[in-house]
Parts: sequence; C-alpha cells; structure tokens
Amino acid sequence: MLNKKLLLKYLLPFIFLVSLVATFGSLYFSEILKLPACSLCWYQRVFMYPIALISAVGLFRKDKNSIFYVLPLAIVGLGIAIYHNLLYYGIIPESAQPCTIGISCTIRQLEWFGLLSIPLLSLFAFIMITASSLLYLKISKKN
Repeated sequence: MLNKKLLLKYLLPFIFLVSLVATFGSLYFSEILKLPACSLCWYQRVFMYPIALISAVGLFRKDKNSIFYVLPLAIVGLGIAIYHNLLYYGIIPESAQPCTIGISCTIRQLEWFGLLSIPLLSLFAFIMITASSLLYLKISKKN
C-alpha cells in the first residue's frame, strides 16, 4: 500500500502538472500547429484552464482546500470529454453534435498510432485530474 502522506504530498502537484500539460498542449495544437478547435474542444478548455490556475495558486499558497474548486471543474470537463469522445468515435450519431458552426467535432485532425486523438488526450487528462482529486479527498478525510 502506498504511503498516504506521500500521496497527499504529491497529488496536488500531479493535478497541477496534468492540467498545465493539457493547457499548453491545447495551445500548442491551436497556436503552433494551427489546428482549429471545435465547439466541444473550447468547452473543455473553459474547464481545464482554470484548473491549471487554481491548482497553481493552491500549491503556491499551500491551500489544501483548492481541491474543492478543482473537482467540480474536472467533473464537468470530464462529462464534456466523454460526450466528445462518444461523438468522435461514432458511438453516438454525428447528428447529436452541437458543432453546427465552424469545425466538426468529429473531424480527424491528428491521430498518433491510429488511436491517440486530441479528444482522447483531453479525456485522459480529465480522468487523471478527477480521479486524483477524489483520491485526495478520500485520503485527507481519513487523516
């Protein structure tokens, strides 16, 4: 079993690191590679960018309560990311997408190894942040 104090020490920096990589990754895709973001990508950014900022301030101020601001953002972002992936991989019909103006939410702009897509990267980031936040709350409640 992992040391609970060690987990408590590193979960908040891990959340910050994941959100920072996701934030800079999305900016790299749009500003450097010039890949346009669909509507669902923008909604996910709306929830990811504040997580990076809030977790940075929480780390700087050593505020353990910052997790209470991160978790709701992560859960909503996770819901959007799940919906986006269901659309992207054709599990729900394309007619159910909100992307009627601009780029389609199902367009294949970038895929590594034929599997790893931008929507999937976002989903992984939100899963890691949500799971880490819930684990942090569970462990800190027992201490």
